[in-house]
Amino acid sequence: MLSLMVMFSVALFAQQKSVIRVYPDKGEQVIHKEIYGQFAEHLGRCIYGGIWVGEDSPIPNINGYRKDVFEALKELQVPVIRWPGGCFADEYHWMDGIGPREQRPKLVNTNWGGTVEDNSFGTHEFLNLCEMLGCEPYISGNVGSGTVEELAKWVEYMTSDAESEMTALRRKNGREKPWKVKYIGVGNESWGCGGNMTPEFYSDLYRRYQTYCRNYGENRLYKVASGASDYDYNWTEVLMKNAGRHMNGLSLHYYTVHRWDNKGSATQFTVDDYYRTLGKALEIEQVLKNHIAIMDKYDPRKRVGLLVDEWGTWWDEEPGTVRGYLYQQNTLRDAFVAALTLDVFHKYTDRVVMANIAQMVNVLQAMILTDDKGGMVLTPTYHVFRMYKVHQDATYLPFDLICNKKKVEENRTVPMISATASRDKNGVIHLSLSNVDADNSQEITVELPGVKGKKVSGEILTAANLTDHNTFEKPNTVKPAAFNGAKIVGDGLLTVNLPAKSIVTLEIK
Repeated sequence: MLSLMVMFSVALFAQQKSVIRVYPDKGEQVIHKEIYGQFAEHLGRCIYGGIWVGEDSPIPNINGYRKDVFEALKELQVPVIRWPGGCFADEYHWMDGIGPREQRPKLVNTNWGGTVEDNSFGTHEFLNLCEMLGCEPYISGNVGSGTVEELAKWVEYMTSDAESEMTALRRKNGREKPWKVKYIGVGNESWGCGGNMTPEFYSDLYRRYQTYCRNYGENRLYKVASGASDYDYNWTEVLMKNAGRHMNGLSLHYYTVHRWDNKGSATQFTVDDYYRTLGKALEIEQVLKNHIAIMDKYDPRKRVGLLVDEWGTWWDEEPGTVRGYLYQQNTLRDAFVAALTLDVFHKYTDRVVMANIAQMVNVLQAMILTDDKGGMVLTPTYHVFRMYKVHQDATYLPFDLICNKKKVEENRTVPMISATASRDKNGVIHLSLSNVDADNSQEITVELPGVKGKKVSGEILTAANLTDHNTFEKPNTVKPAAFNGAKIVGDGLLTVNLPAKSIVTLEIK
């Protein structure tokens, strides 16, 4: 890497060009498809009106699930969905959400807007949706206000095929065979809305609760402990020391937020705001390194996975929307946060086994926005996830990258190019490139030693302005288009002319 930097440093300074050297023969780690996971909480209009409208709705639906949303999610090849929260999970009592819907009790969602939750979307509705989408369910269990017995019985209800009170109840409610449930989260944000616990107290509680999350039949649970918020390294230290051998995974939450008391507008921002946001998003890499170093100390064989099961941008709610619903628009800036964050995740797949962007529909950095009239919008973030799905379960290819950098704050710089590369099971190489520069195009030389590609094709996501976004009136302001700016100029050598503020995924055959 050092010799490459010496070779091109002078040329880069003069010509402002970028160089990427990919090492196709050094790929070892697989990019876990679960890194492209989603998160659906009972929050705002994520579930009701976003995913679920009921069988009697005039909005076209499949067994109560919005048809347009279902088809859009199917196109993404969603690998896993986390549910029912979030903060909602530690106030959720699963038996309220089973049985005839008209008989299910109502409750007040005290975490999010104080609205009435009618429990019409419960265990059956969620697990059936996962089956229909062909994805893994990730259940977030109630530790904050629930009992050990309650969580134990939920696992039994979902996964046991034996003769028992819980399985009889499931069959009475219309499900003969158990579901396959792999991931079980034992609490959520137990340091905060999940109980305001100390790490020492939660470690003991986790050990107790997970003991009674049993494996039934051939179902094998992957038990996830409630991990830290961004920079709380002590939480990870205590949990790994006191409970590491009892867990399969440890969660981590990281939001791209500058100030929690003044998050800023999703659509009204300056170019400087844009760069500052990307600097904050990229800081997740150092956060990952620090948590991974602690995990490595207690688990050098990397048996315990790290799950970034909440991440993404968090802006002020859109004017005129319900407070506490966390409904925000989604611009080209959000698309860059998604692309750059996924690029980082790919580099640490020896430890990062899952990530779940917050959230799937109508909340925070959503894939999809809907209205009550049947309208649906695919956001720029959705398009990044669709363009990047080629990396799911592909082999990560390491690379060296030389490009200009921009200082955006006293302690933060942002590279003008971000990239990731992979080879799929058919031997096809995919390369995703982001030109972060808001004003200038980039000429990129891509070296792929040993690759005799004969054809390159691609897609590009860009817009006239960083603040551009899709609305119900103009749903296609930001959408992918065919990209013809890449050329094969020799064996294992490409040139790519990348427009300003653009994201591209290339396929090299």
